[in-house]
Formats: sequence, C-alpha cells, structure tokens
Amino acid sequence: MAIAMGWHKPDNVAGSSAPAIMVGLFVATGGLLFGYDTGTINGILAMKSFKDQFNTGYRDDKTHELELSPSQISIIVAILSAGTVVGALFAAPVGDWIGRRISIIGSVCVFCFGVIFQVCADHIPMLLAGRFFAGVGVGSVSVLVPLYQSEMAPKWIRGTLVCAYQLSITFGLLAASIINLITQNLNGPPAYRIPMGLQLTWACVLCLGLLILPETPRFLIKKGDKQAAGLALSRLRRLDVTHPALIEELAEIEANHDYELALGPATYRDLFVGTPHLGRRTLTGCGLQMLQQLTGINFIMYYGTTFFTSAGVNDPFLISLVMNVINVVSTIPGLFVVESWGRRKLLIVGALGMACCQLIIAIFSTVANDSQSSLVAKLLIVFVSLFVFFYAASWGPVAWVVTSEIYPLKIRAKSMSISTASNWLLNFGIAYGTPFMVEEGSGYAALGAKVFYVWGAFCVLAAIFVYGMIYETSKISLEQIDEMYERVAFAWKSKDFVPSWSFQQLRDDGFADSGIPPPEHELQPSRTTTTTTESVQTIHTESSNPNESQSEEDKIIQQMGMGNIDFSY
Repeated sequence: MAIAMGWHKPDNVAGSSAPAIMVGLFVATGGLLFGYDTGTINGILAMKSFKDQFNTGYRDDKTHELELSPSQISIIVAILSAGTVVGALFAAPVGDWIGRRISIIGSVCVFCFGVIFQVCADHIPMLLAGRFFAGVGVGSVSVLVPLYQSEMAPKWIRGTLVCAYQLSITFGLLAASIINLITQNLNGPPAYRIPMGLQLTWACVLCLGLLILPETPRFLIKKGDKQAAGLALSRLRRLDVTHPALIEELAEIEANHDYELALGPATYRDLFVGTPHLGRRTLTGCGLQMLQQLTGINFIMYYGTTFFTSAGVNDPFLISLVMNVINVVSTIPGLFVVESWGRRKLLIVGALGMACCQLIIAIFSTVANDSQSSLVAKLLIVFVSLFVFFYAASWGPVAWVVTSEIYPLKIRAKSMSISTASNWLLNFGIAYGTPFMVEEGSGYAALGAKVFYVWGAFCVLAAIFVYGMIYETSKISLEQIDEMYERVAFAWKSKDFVPSWSFQQLRDDGFADSGIPPPEHELQPSRTTTTTTESVQTIHTESSNPNESQSEEDKIIQQMGMGNIDFSY
C-alpha cells in the first residue's frame, strides 16, 4: 500500500533515504509540544480543582457556582498564542544566525522554562507568564521544525515528512486528553499540575536527540561552509562525500543559492518586493496559514470540552478524547496521498468537506427547537467528527508542507517566520474572541453553534484561495520550485510543470558571473535530469556530436554505469 501511494524510493535515486527519514520523523515530534499544551488547557479549564484554585469570585449566572469568567478563560488560552507570535518572529533571525538545529534546542529550553512557571503557579498572573514563555518556545519550534525537515529531506518524501509534524501535534492532543481524563477527578492541584508537568518529559528527550543530529546542508551552504555541508549531506544520504550523486546535489544547492543572491539582498523588504515573485509567495504563505486557523479547528481544540457541555452533550471529556482519536487517525491518510494527489487537490477537497460539515451543523442548530436539543447534540458530534477528519487529512498537515517549500533559500527562514506568525496571530484572535462570540450574557454575541456559519464561510473562501494561489510543489526539488515560479504564471497551470534546467547550468555554462542568463536566451535542458527516464548529460547547443558534447565528468559517470541515476533529489 505504501509503495502504491508513492512512499517507495525511486530506483534511480542514489544512496539511502533512511537516515533522512529517521531524522525527519524524530524532529517532527516537536509538534507534540504544541499539541499537548493545547489539549491540556482544553481539559484543565473544565476541572473543578482548577476553577477552585484560580477563580477570583466570579459566579455563573445560571448555576451560581464559582467559575472563571469568559474574559479570564480567553486570556489564559490566548496568551500562549501571543507568545507564539513572538517566537515565530524571532525564529528567523536566530535560525539564520546559529543554525536550524541549535535554534530548535534553544526553543525547547524556553518552552521548558514556561512549563515550570505553569506548574508552580497558584494565581492567574504567574500562570499567564508561564503560558507566554511556553508559547514563545512553541512558536519558534513551529517555524524551525518544518524548515529543518524540508531542507534535509529527499524530494520524493519531503511532503510526507513535513506532514509528520502535524501528526505529532495530533498525538500530543490525544495524549493530553487521556491524561486529563485520568486526572480530572483528583483532589486539589495535582489534577491539573500533573498534566502540565508531563510536558517536560518529551521536551527533554527532543533536546537530547537534537544534540547528535546534523545541521541542514542548505543552511551550511548559506553560511559558506561547503565542506560541512558535504559531510551533513553524506550522513543524510548515506553516500561518500566523493560520490558523484552527492557532489551533484550539493553543487545544485550551491548554484541555486548563488543565483538567488545575484537577484538581490535577503532583507525583510525583499519578502514583499523581491524576485522571483517573492511578494506573491509571501502572500500565499500568510494567506494559507491564516485560513488554516479560520477553518475553526482550534475552536474545537481549545474549547471543545466546554462547548460540548453547553450544547448538552453528556461526558464532554470523553467526547473530546474521541475527537482527538479521530484527529490522529485521520492525519494518516493525508500522509499517504500528499505526494500522489498533490498539495492543491488535497487542500481543495479538504476545504469543501469542512465547509459542508460546518454549514450542516449551523443550519440544524438554527432550525431546531428546544425539544430537539438531544438530536442537535448527536448531529453536532457526528458532523464535528467529520469536520475533524477532513481537516486532519488535509489542511492540518499540508499547510505546513506548502509554507516550508515555496520560498527561496536566502529568505526561507524569514518568510516562514512571517507566515507562521500570521497563523499564530489569527490563533490568538480566535482563542481570545471565541468565548465572546459563543457565550451568553451581557456583551456577548451568544452565537452558540451558529458560529459554524462563520467557519463554513471561511472554508469556502479557502478552497477558492487554493485554486488561485497555491502552486503544485510535489515531486520536485526545492530548487526546481524556484524555476516553476519563474516560468508558470498561474497556480492552476502548475500541475503540468516539468523542470527543464538547473541553476548549476546557469552558473557553469557561463551565461554570466552571477548565474543569470541573458533575457533573450532560451534555457536549454540541464545536465541534471528531472525525470526517471532521462540520462545524465551536458547540453552544448553548438555541438552536433554527442561524444563531443559530453564533459569529462559525464564520461566518467557513463563509464561507471550510472547514466540513469537521478542526481536531483
């Protein structure tokens, strides 16, 4: 099944992809930090012991019991997202300064600092401080982990590895639901401090593992350390540093970076006005990340337990656990089809599926009367489950895949930082504003389940956005994505794109010192192959004799019997 879905390494790809896959999957577990924290606060807010410890005298209008006010709940949940915005923005300069790997380690340490504050808190201000620092760590990790994965992964499984980051988030949500279910009835602070404290366990494991992993070859090329880049790529591809396939891949990465630098500097201004089409790519990444939040998924993940309670659902803790199980299981189909279906198709199908589920919930909630509340509760559970399935199989993982792929190396960290910060900014707005939209009382919108009209409308908008803006980036290298943006004018035509030249050719064939060809020159196919059927060759347009057109390097490669090896990972 895995082979049928595109998980089989192409026969003509040299070396082994196993080391890169293992590294990518391990680093992906950074998503556990965000997933577990989100799932933890979802359940903790409904725990009696937490309310007893942190309430400030507010009483519910209906039950007259001591509760946290909607404004307190909003700030407790949303302060994490405020921290993630800061963390995402700092991730770019730090990641470009000290490297992707060391930056992830530092981010996890900041997260641990915040968790310790939360565990020790006995009043809301200290709890808020802890959640803010934990958010800074999570926001930075959310930029650096997909960045690290995309820069070290082979192209044939790059999308699946980045999707594994979202799978780890879902596992974190599930683990938190289980722990909350176990500890909810404990007496006193242990009921909520145990779930909070357990966040430290995997954070420590992740830090220790990262100490022995390599830095990404593309970052090392960016820093000008070609020798270290070769050694890192050798570890990831399980090839000798003198192997022709490794030399060719490293040369293409270096040539692409030289070409990008020749087009202009890598400032934050260039994210919006630089070439080739950097403004469009930045807008694409930010729009995609914001729409991921506007699907309404975090309304369920942050407030699912309290929302199901208000909707008349029995045992909301158990229902939230079921939703998280669905979230985990439904992410797996996305891992299978992200390469075979492609990014565009999966995102469009997911957006339309989510829109249908949410609009059905909203319509039934609008037309039903009080005597049908039991039926509405059952429909709510069914269609929220279907909504989670469509999200987890599409927008959950694929949004991270696309934003980790579409940017050139020189601005990749900065662009991912901006796009991810836009995700967290919307996350903050939704986390803070949702209680005011849903709850009843003076100053509240009292939408209840009708809030799904809002989420459904944004899902329709998301499908339109994908059709018009998202380029198909599956099965081509990060360097070839740059070529696609230069040659393909419209996103809906990108599926038919076939790479035909390499940045190494632009530099090596002497078009210009900068690697930029003259405007009137029609680019010829590169010696680096772009399909599994092409052999390695060097094109010289003025030569008619094939033997004369081959370089010494090509002749050696042919004599070694490696003419059909694909050197463009």
